[in-house]
Amino acid sequence: MQQLPEQRINKEAPVSNSPFLCETLKAHKLRLTAKPMQDLFSQNPKRFEQFSARCEDLMLDYSKNYVDQACLSDLIKLAERSGLSEKTEAMFSGQLINNTEQRAVLHTALRNGGNDIDAESAAKITSTKERMLQLADRLQHGELLGYTGKPIATVVNIGVGGSDLGPAMAVDALTRYHNAPARFLFVSNVDPVHISRALAQCDPETTLFIVCSKTFTTLETLANANAARHWFLQSSGQEDAIEHHFLAVSTNLKAAAEFGIPEHNIFPMWDWVGGRYSLWSAIGLSIAIAIGRDNFEAFLAGGRAMDEHFRHAPHTSNLPVILALLGIWHNDYFGAQSQALICYDQNLLLFPAYLQQLDMESNGKSVNKQGEPLDYPTGAALWGGVGTNTQHSFHQLFHQGSHLIPVDFIVGARSTNPIGEQQTALYSNCLAQSQALMQGRSIHSLKQEMIAEGKSEQEADFLAKHRFVAGNRPSNTLVYPTLTPYVLGQLIALYEHKIFTQSVIWDINAFDQWGVELGKQLSKKITRVIQEPGKADQQDGSTQGLIDYFLRHQ
Repeated sequence: MQQLPEQRINKEAPVSNSPFLCETLKAHKLRLTAKPMQDLFSQNPKRFEQFSARCEDLMLDYSKNYVDQACLSDLIKLAERSGLSEKTEAMFSGQLINNTEQRAVLHTALRNGGNDIDAESAAKITSTKERMLQLADRLQHGELLGYTGKPIATVVNIGVGGSDLGPAMAVDALTRYHNAPARFLFVSNVDPVHISRALAQCDPETTLFIVCSKTFTTLETLANANAARHWFLQSSGQEDAIEHHFLAVSTNLKAAAEFGIPEHNIFPMWDWVGGRYSLWSAIGLSIAIAIGRDNFEAFLAGGRAMDEHFRHAPHTSNLPVILALLGIWHNDYFGAQSQALICYDQNLLLFPAYLQQLDMESNGKSVNKQGEPLDYPTGAALWGGVGTNTQHSFHQLFHQGSHLIPVDFIVGARSTNPIGEQQTALYSNCLAQSQALMQGRSIHSLKQEMIAEGKSEQEADFLAKHRFVAGNRPSNTLVYPTLTPYVLGQLIALYEHKIFTQSVIWDINAFDQWGVELGKQLSKKITRVIQEPGKADQQDGSTQGLIDYFLRHQ
């Protein structure tokens, strides 16, 4: 007999007593999980229509979750009680919602030209974007020249975190739309292997470096930028040639000038744009150069369309709100500690890595906005991969593992590079995985199938226990016609607003990242210990032992 849903789903998973978690939702969980998820479809022939939502051609199917109208209504009340609508407008209008750093959060203004903020900031946004697009125009037309008069043929983005993950993801995702006659490389890791491999592919006469660092003091970025500068000067021997090959995205004009980058080669950053939200800004210079003026404008327009949807669509049909509430539903009521993102689109190879920072650096918090410890879990660990590759690596854990792992599937109806029937195979595999997560395979049907194949009842009984797939695992599917700059803009903004919505409901600050700072501070101390062993403070036994090992092998 097939294992019953209540034996698979932990009904007693820890649930907080926080005011935003209510007994009504606990009751919904018990009621809904008392039967297989497929019964929700057999009882409601219009379930797909009722539990899918759209923003233009982007569609979210969330019908393969343990929710119904009553449950969804009570989940939406969480958002309404948290003041989501008011806090959304506070973000868009430039209020200081990042309360630990007293900063506004205005990456959305970069997509709409600053329509909701002061005229001075709006003018800066417009002028910076035009500078970016003019540079893209020059490179596209072969007018951006190196110090020997040869056109730029390679662009190397040097950054880390938000100054790398977003641009690298978008440039790779939009390869089909590249206008620039150049290749693009991204260097982020302080490991010298990373910059060395990039430079091995470059010609100093035709390479443009974009150094992305708000303060121009970031350890990894400056180490790689200095390595690139040394490599360039070894070949050119001309300090004044640097201005033809190095740009900076920074607020520190003095440090950039000392590096050799003149002010007219520096693009600004602003405190009201966090690093992980910065690909819409001058940090996205490599994106603009790669895809050109019209496509970059379309990319911004896609983000802007999702902004308008998030601000104005009812919560019952609001894609970011629905995704956020389902994440909270699984995280706080079902005890799911991770969330998977599977992109059935090779163009989105780097999208999971990009969203890891966006999500986990934003909502990986354990105190509320008032600094009080939380008694409920917040952001889940996000991980994933691309296409059918993932089916041959970790989908086994989804289907037969002991962990509940909700999955977001992302897939396009058409390929950007169609070949035969391969897109049909890709799309079919995506749908099959979500269907398998929901349906599973019963022990009874497996036994009957194996007995029909000639196996004994004893052998069939034994094997059926190993081949049994529980099913009733939740998933969402995001579908779009084909990946364009506009659609990518929509997808990124969708997840930005999902993360923001969850932070509002959890009452946490999604726009600081103090945990990141500790490792930076300690690495500086350890570096001093390594460089001056007898002069710095002794470390703990483990760290000192590892330092000693390092020193012995130099």
